[in-house]
Amino acid sequence: MAVEGFTEYAKEDREKYTRRRWWLGLTWGDLFDKATDVYPDKIGLVDGAGRWTYAELREKVDRLAISLMKLGIKPRDWVLLQFPNWHEYVLSFFAMQKIGALTALLIPRHSESEINHIAALTKPVAWVLPKQFGKVDYQPVIDAVVRENPQIEHIIQVRGARDGRYATVEELIEAGEPTEENLKALEERRPDPGEVSHIMPTGGTTGLPKASVRTHNSYITNVEYHSKVWEITSNDTLMVVTPVGHSMAMHWGIGAAFLNYATLVLLDSTGAEDICEWIQKERVTAIPSVPALIARMLSLEYLEKYDLSSLKKISLGGAPSTREMLIAARDKLKCLVINAFGSSEGTNISTRLNDSLDLILGSVGRPACPYDTITIIDEAGNEMPPEVEGELVSKGPGVFTGYFKSPEENSQIFTKNGFFKTGDRARKDRAGNITITGRIKDIINRGGEKISALDIENRLTAHQEIEEAAVVGMPDAVLGERICAYVRMRPDAALSFEEVVAFLKSGGASVQQLPERIEFVSELPVTKVGKIDKKSLREDIGRRLEAGK
Repeated sequence: MAVEGFTEYAKEDREKYTRRRWWLGLTWGDLFDKATDVYPDKIGLVDGAGRWTYAELREKVDRLAISLMKLGIKPRDWVLLQFPNWHEYVLSFFAMQKIGALTALLIPRHSESEINHIAALTKPVAWVLPKQFGKVDYQPVIDAVVRENPQIEHIIQVRGARDGRYATVEELIEAGEPTEENLKALEERRPDPGEVSHIMPTGGTTGLPKASVRTHNSYITNVEYHSKVWEITSNDTLMVVTPVGHSMAMHWGIGAAFLNYATLVLLDSTGAEDICEWIQKERVTAIPSVPALIARMLSLEYLEKYDLSSLKKISLGGAPSTREMLIAARDKLKCLVINAFGSSEGTNISTRLNDSLDLILGSVGRPACPYDTITIIDEAGNEMPPEVEGELVSKGPGVFTGYFKSPEENSQIFTKNGFFKTGDRARKDRAGNITITGRIKDIINRGGEKISALDIENRLTAHQEIEEAAVVGMPDAVLGERICAYVRMRPDAALSFEEVVAFLKSGGASVQQLPERIEFVSELPVTKVGKIDKKSLREDIGRRLEAGK
């Protein structure tokens, strides 16, 4: 019987994906054990606290898993994992997977309301998190969430005080006894690969996250094929900077490293100098990243003082990459860059390392998994011909089957033949390469004219003095919406409204694409996963208009 709230794959799809071996039939625990068996003496994981061989990781994970079983965590019990980019996340995630627990992945900045929302869906029995991270003391959050969720029996802290109030990951690792009997009991906990393995919260229209629920089979399909796209091997040292509870970190980074026996580096800072220092120190060869982090690196005044010669490839996704940033990353960092589109729901598209520069600049490439069908449809569900824009939809062994316990929403987000409607506008060329043209909801409706915010943003960032731009609709009593652009300039640069508009006109922008207001800002707000926070910008311009500014 499937986990309550999870929509099973159709029987014919399950049989097909299994028969064709599009699903590997591996669990997360299998993937981890295989890596530690094949390369026991290799450095498998590095963070600010130390470095560990695969064999050392195996011992710690097994010990922790045994202690978690002794604690009373049962198969299919939900557990919240909320970590910075620390090695203890890797230990806790794999230990929970090996005992058959189901993990809901949170990021450090998730608020009390967001955690309560995920807890209400999953009814977790345990929550693993730090005592403190940066300036955040988690005790008030723990108190508030446990009041709302009394079924949480176990608070397990990381790098916390051993004062007896809560169990700690460190104590549980020490207490776990890898006896023959205990290891046999652990082996018997192996879940079926078709089972749910984890939930990843993703953006929701209500402001609260939706719960993207994934199985071992489907998510490891994402891991396998994306890692092939950018050719991750056992010779790579792969550094993860984005939050470990986010899909980019999980399948582009952590999963790819363990599936391919690479060395994984976790960095708990997004500072440009820190990223450069760790690339230099650990001889990092590959980084999956959102564009904003790479843009910060590129804007460093003394970038050339760092030895970044080990860096061979960057996989960019999570938000649109501008042509200028992609070119600068290739030229300044002297590495291969791929332009990708990915989601926690499993729609994964990417250029390849050997694609032409024009293709990388103009598209996000082809489906990462050749067995996922990704196409473009119109509002009636008809497939669009090449070069005609529509909605991006996907179905296949790597694509999810719906949000957790969300039957009403799930009834709206799939086509009648089972394709997931991503909410992204896109077009496909005759070779199958896909260009993302914007979000369906990121369209500005100016007096009935539907205008793509992404297109204007790309035109703005083509200016050599503009570092970043975000375009939103601002309310207007007559037209419904007008165009407002938020612009962050390069250091020491200055432009006027008139100069920006003149530049857009010179580049062929239509009258409808010209901003009617520009806010020049020192920084743009970002969401918890590093994307520009357009909701915050819409609220900001609303307040400005109300104040008559």
